[in-house]
Amino acid sequence: MNRVSLNAGVKFVIAVVVLILLFALAPFGTVPAGHRGVMTTFGSPSDQVLSEGIHFRVPIAQKLNLVNVSIQKGEGDGDAASRDLQTVHTRVALNYHVRPDAAMTVFRDLGNEPGQRIIIPAVQEAVKAVTARFTAEELIAKRTEVRDQIVTQLRERLARHGIVVDEFSIVNFNFSRSFNEAIEAKTTAEQLKLKAERDLQRIEVEAKQRVAQARAEAESLAVQRQQVTPELIRLREMENQRMAIEKWDGKLPSVAGGAVPFINVSNGVK
Repeated sequence: MNRVSLNAGVKFVIAVVVLILLFALAPFGTVPAGHRGVMTTFGSPSDQVLSEGIHFRVPIAQKLNLVNVSIQKGEGDGDAASRDLQTVHTRVALNYHVRPDAAMTVFRDLGNEPGQRIIIPAVQEAVKAVTARFTAEELIAKRTEVRDQIVTQLRERLARHGIVVDEFSIVNFNFSRSFNEAIEAKTTAEQLKLKAERDLQRIEVEAKQRVAQARAEAESLAVQRQQVTPELIRLREMENQRMAIEKWDGKLPSVAGGAVPFINVSNGVK
């Protein structure tokens, strides 16, 4: 009975050891989605790039290494000098991916660390080189052109290492405090200048309007003077006398002392 139990225990231990060995020395490796595989034999990489799925490997002798070929995002910042020698602190964002067919090159030449080995230095160099072509104000006004030139340099350099630039953006430009104050002062001065120009235009328009109004009034008075003739004056006097007679009630005005005021009633005979 004891011998049977002993044999069963030995078999169980052997089974466990076999399972452990099979797990540790698995003859198969898996390449997940978004990756490519590079098989190394005693550390030496194969030229073949393995696609997604299960692949056979020789236990102990071979190892399946994974290279990420999905789109990855990186952000970074650094200082550079503009053409007018202003210090510019730039923050950028980059989306990139390793070309699947270049997975072996990235694994072998870049130690499977493209971000640290080539992307960060390339971005820093491109940003500094392009920033030096523009003045500080141009970096703000021509932001799209600056970005396009940086992308062009990055694509040319990274393509040699099997890396594709999917998207690049300038997150922000930061300048020195003195430069920011100078820009603010310039903006304020331009705004005041525009306001002064608008006020001057308004004053000129109002002055022209007053001149035109005065001219119109003067012309109107001149026309009226031309229309006033001696005949018109006599007619106006006769009209005024007629209106006065129509309003008279027939009574003579009374005066102090009771005397009747003198009225010339002569018929024209002297």
